[in-house]
Amino acid sequence: MPTEYIAQQPAEHERTSYDAILLASFGGPEGQDHVIPFLRNVTRGKGIPDERLEEVATHYRANGGVSPINQQNRDLIAALEAELATRQIDLPMYWGNRNWAPYFAETFQEMYDAGHRKVLVLVTSAYAGYSSNDQYLEDFEHTLAETGLEGKLELVKIRQFFYDKAFTRPNEEFLAAGIQDVTSQLAEAGKTDGRIKVLFVTHSIPTAVAERQGPARIKELFGTDVYTAQHQAIADYLMAAVPEASGIEYQVVFQSRSGSPSTPWLEPDINDQIEEDAAAGYTGVVVMPFGFISDHMEVIWDLDTEAKETAEENGLAFHRAPTVGTHPQFVAGLVDIMGECIAGEGGVPLAHGEQTVPGDWSDLTTDGGWGTPLK
Repeated sequence: MPTEYIAQQPAEHERTSYDAILLASFGGPEGQDHVIPFLRNVTRGKGIPDERLEEVATHYRANGGVSPINQQNRDLIAALEAELATRQIDLPMYWGNRNWAPYFAETFQEMYDAGHRKVLVLVTSAYAGYSSNDQYLEDFEHTLAETGLEGKLELVKIRQFFYDKAFTRPNEEFLAAGIQDVTSQLAEAGKTDGRIKVLFVTHSIPTAVAERQGPARIKELFGTDVYTAQHQAIADYLMAAVPEASGIEYQVVFQSRSGSPSTPWLEPDINDQIEEDAAAGYTGVVVMPFGFISDHMEVIWDLDTEAKETAEENGLAFHRAPTVGTHPQFVAGLVDIMGECIAGEGGVPLAHGEQTVPGDWSDLTTDGGWGTPLK
């Protein structure tokens, strides 16, 4: 592997056998009565009154109080189980959430009671950052301590996968289809010479949080914070890898800003950028929600509702690409990545992922390696 392609990989002594696999996710309400309790969980310790939470609750209320993320996780588990069975990897899958049932505590206890002692963990986030990696590790540690399972149940989280073929191959397909769709929309409108722009969108985070993440070499190479750099690297890769994208301009933008207006968050917001691009003469926009792996509530509300309306109000042709969800290449690629950690005969890993996005992404998290065992 060329030196410019350096990803987190388990050392030979770190590969081992496992008893089970845990899908760890954010969680979401599954009924109107769940919405405010769920939002209290998400914002615990921040002192946000229910009146303010109800403002966010309107997004869920409009969809029956049900977040799509839960069914999407059930679908992903079913797809992963089928792929594991095809490869004759006999490991049961469990599911636990940070903010709603099934909570980590009950799932950890369930795994332990079933006789499992060493569990491989897949977190439903492609990127390295505090909320997408470190906070999960903190939650795991706290839960193990609270349940009395510390020292009894070992959890090992697999590496981030934003730079892997599992994530990039489906997005290459989505980008090509999106450009073709907007081109067709413009042709039907008689705007064959219209200008198209691709907006790669991810969740915004506080600027101060983004600036704290290392390593410094990534900041120096990309001239920005490490959180943004991860996304910029994929955007650059996808635009170069997809022939249909040749000559089209693109940009990384953000969505879902929250909190105090006085606290700086990463910008530009996607709606502001759409308005600016329309004023600059663009006639069509392809929105790539590559900051997420499934069409959860923030994707549906912020993009399918607000961003789409902004594009329509400004006369732009609009296409919102899918998220990777249960795309066959994504599912197969995740099993490849899990296989890196699982020792087969002679200690040889069962499978290997494939880094497609150039760069040394080997130490983006504070855990200092490919995964952290928590006992």
